[in-house]
Amino acid sequence: MEENLKQIANDIRINSVKEVYYAKSGHPGGSLSIADILAVLYFKEMNVDPKNPKWEDRDRFVLSKGHCSPALYATLALKGFFNISELKNFRKLGSVLQGHPDMKNIPGVDMSTGSLGQGLSVANGMAIAGKLDGKKYRVYAILGDGEIEEGQVWEAAMASARYKLDNLCIFIDNNNLQIDGSIDKIINPYPIDEKFKSFGFYVININGNDTKEIEEALIKAKSVKEKPTAIIAKTIKGKGVSFMENNVGWHGKAPNEEEYKIAMEELGGKIDE
Repeated sequence: MEENLKQIANDIRINSVKEVYYAKSGHPGGSLSIADILAVLYFKEMNVDPKNPKWEDRDRFVLSKGHCSPALYATLALKGFFNISELKNFRKLGSVLQGHPDMKNIPGVDMSTGSLGQGLSVANGMAIAGKLDGKKYRVYAILGDGEIEEGQVWEAAMASARYKLDNLCIFIDNNNLQIDGSIDKIINPYPIDEKFKSFGFYVININGNDTKEIEEALIKAKSVKEKPTAIIAKTIKGKGVSFMENNVGWHGKAPNEEEYKIAMEELGGKIDE
């Protein structure tokens, strides 16, 4: 299963790069950094049904860093929520696959996101609703490490702890880069783990590009009672493509034809005719 998850994560990366290349715009760096997390969530952990995307008892997922939609769309397509050929229409006029996730038009998207800092608030609401309704579903979210400079994240974090949301598990994609540079040079959020601990979260530190560590962290999170869990996932921005790795310039830029071919060669992807 482990090798299969690694292959799925690689397929998410291949398709994320393709989407951005086809669109000539998008955010490849942060999409590639979260591919392993999405692979484990959707292909091992979460209880979802592609044939019934609005199933009431499904686990929920919020991509708070909504600009990294290429990775989510690739994941949903690979899972069978919609045809993978639709990825070619990413960011094109009239396509449902716009630059940020749209819960009204895209099967499998639980929340429309894009305005940074709001995802944890929404995930809180989903988790509280689950408790009030006596549901067993769990709620997952991915936040960017630059995104946690937003004050609303910390207001929401206090609420997560206040309501003892042990059905909530968030990932902080700690790739150390945001659009303007290294996060510690912008508005330094470190130590991220200690901050979330002080706000009442159970905290787990992992290598966010290691599927086994992700799996183990999620198992642990399910055993935690009366506390939400924050998994601080140390990742590499642009993971899998040599010239994108740890390069802030690839936060929001599309590869040209030559770069696209190099990326496909490194990831083992097929160049579409």
